[in-house]
Amino acid sequence: MPDDVVLTAEPRSDRGSGAAGRLRRTGRLPAVVYGLGGEPTAVTVGTHELDLILTHGVNTLITLRLDGDDQLTLARQVQRHPVRGDLVHVDFIRVRTDVAITAEVALHLVGEAEGAKSGGVVDQQLFSLHIQAKPQDIPAALTLDISALEIGDHLRVSDLSLSAGVLTEVDPETLVVTVAAPRVVVSEEEEGEAAEGEEAEGEGGAPAAEAPAGDGGDASEE
Repeated sequence: MPDDVVLTAEPRSDRGSGAAGRLRRTGRLPAVVYGLGGEPTAVTVGTHELDLILTHGVNTLITLRLDGDDQLTLARQVQRHPVRGDLVHVDFIRVRTDVAITAEVALHLVGEAEGAKSGGVVDQQLFSLHIQAKPQDIPAALTLDISALEIGDHLRVSDLSLSAGVLTEVDPETLVVTVAAPRVVVSEEEEGEAAEGEEAEGEGGAPAAEAPAGDGGDASEE
């Protein structure tokens, strides 16, 4: 993705769901720009243009050009239609290159674990990481090589390689991925054999206790 990503915005005066729907039908997306002490500004941007930018990650720096004024922003609160996946609304937060911000970065596993080749199960438990960094230092994603992991091995947040200027407050002991032992699958035939064995054991067990022989009278009358 080029370093200088420019997206042209236009002022938006009409509000409400009806106006937003009309905008979307013309290929425009309702949006809001806020942050850095400035007033929130309602704008519209090209839906297709923004969608292309977001394919490179939500942490892509976007120069929003509004009435000849360039504002450095990040897309936040990206809303999509729950069924179609179409963009519905987006917020842009103004940022500065000299001020660190909080961001969420995806975690991707690379390589095939040695333990998986032996039947182990790779269990990823953390899929994104909250970090603090200056906007231009935010990575598109974080990768973790699991190739050397055997069954029973694991990797934690402390095993992640964060580039200079990227910090996280997540507990370094937090598990990211484990390789678990393969699950034992018991076939119906094995279950049947086990049940037969239990029945045979029961037949050969101790005889049931017998009531003591009496003199023929009713014990309750003694």
